[in-house]
Amino acid sequence: MRKLRLSSVIERRLLVNYRVAPEAAARLLPGPLRPQLVHGHAVAGVCLLRLGGVRPSWAPRVFGLRSENAAHRIAVEWDGPDGVETGVYIPRRDTASRLNVWAGGRLFPGEHGRADFQVHETPAQVRVALAARDGGTRVDVTVELSDELRGSELFADLAEASRFFQDGGRGFSATSSGHDLDGMELRTNAWHMKAARIQSAASSFFDDPDCFPPGSATLDSALLMRDIPVSWRPLPPMASE
Repeated sequence: MRKLRLSSVIERRLLVNYRVAPEAAARLLPGPLRPQLVHGHAVAGVCLLRLGGVRPSWAPRVFGLRSENAAHRIAVEWDGPDGVETGVYIPRRDTASRLNVWAGGRLFPGEHGRADFQVHETPAQVRVALAARDGGTRVDVTVELSDELRGSELFADLAEASRFFQDGGRGFSATSSGHDLDGMELRTNAWHMKAARIQSAASSFFDDPDCFPPGSATLDSALLMRDIPVSWRPLPPMASE
């Protein structure tokens, strides 16, 4: 089945970033992907995403749907026909939407699990917590907006961080078949990120010592996007090794 192109508005996109030991990240990646390194670290994290107006690109916005979603991500690179390409690998997607669970991997790329979300948001602070219904993932993050990016060992400033994530707009995730990676690309002409300060953060994925031995995953920074119109373009499947 041909996958749909989608349009939506990113009502809120909170990126919580970790510095990860390259060997720990590499163990979680299917070929041909490898960790994209920044100052010797792999970059991984959680994307906590509320979308509004989600619809096929040809449909009026009035028919769009709204959903809370989460994706655990690892920044990756691979060898393309014109050189090294970059994006993210998504080992786990969760959503509050039953429709997304059904449609993910069918009507648009990316298979999802179902999760329950708790959200508290003000102009200056965001808290998002989720618990996957299969028990596989729990996340609880609170951040407050900041006037600049402070304390990051990955990025010198907000502009550098923003460029890094803008260049990683292509995401690939495993499929239940195990043969190919589903791909989707985020596109926007209104890219804008703000810095945030982490007040507290926990992720059962990054706290799992089987995936990340003690000391191999360290909280680094947080970034926030709000009210950004975007489109989502399916990519050709990538063969998984």
